[in-house]
Amino acid sequence: MQQVVQLGRRLVTTMATLNNPAGTAVEVVRQQKKALRTVVRRELRNFSPEAKREEDEAIQKHILSAEWYQNSKRICAYVSCASLREVDTSHIMADLLEKQRRTAGMKVYVPRIEDKESHMRMLHITNTDDDLIANYMNILEPTLLDSVGNPREEVMQATEPLDLLLLPGLAFDRKGGRLGRGGGYYDLFLQNYLLLAKDKGWKSPLLGELGFCIRLQCSTSVSLQKELLQYFMN
Repeated sequence: MQQVVQLGRRLVTTMATLNNPAGTAVEVVRQQKKALRTVVRRELRNFSPEAKREEDEAIQKHILSAEWYQNSKRICAYVSCASLREVDTSHIMADLLEKQRRTAGMKVYVPRIEDKESHMRMLHITNTDDDLIANYMNILEPTLLDSVGNPREEVMQATEPLDLLLLPGLAFDRKGGRLGRGGGYYDLFLQNYLLLAKDKGWKSPLLGELGFCIRLQCSTSVSLQKELLQYFMN
């Protein structure tokens, strides 16, 4: 079985079979994902600073010029972390916050990790200077209270639906399946938000998945997480 996985704008090809009658399907997939994470992380460590800067600029330029991005008003994005080798979002965040200042009804939300049990909230921010603090993993995330001491608005309590969710990942396939870092934070958030959207009759948001462009051959295949994306289409 051959599967093509996309990171950024290039392709990652993986080869293997899924026939393991002794193990459960869940365990097989878990081990395959673990193996692919190891390979991708190794390749990212070898990604030169020059190549990373080039890809950062290209990916952000593509997003900033996209019609689907420009037409979105309620957006979840992420504040990139260099130590995690995520796609840089500094230009995107600056653009979003500037648009929010001059566009009525626009809202920008970024993630805040709540615990080590995959719980994450998306909280509203207005700037990156005063609204963000470093957590225990040195990832910038919003404070619980805004500058005047009020609790920040949370996506799950908002009265209007999201238009766009920009999220990081290690690998993606052509159908939008995502391989994350294994913490399950985005998986759980998406599951809960999709249930909320379905209950309220909201249209599901567009997913913008950001990953780097590296090319590699891997001896194991992976079944990327498609269940949530299939739920989007139902």
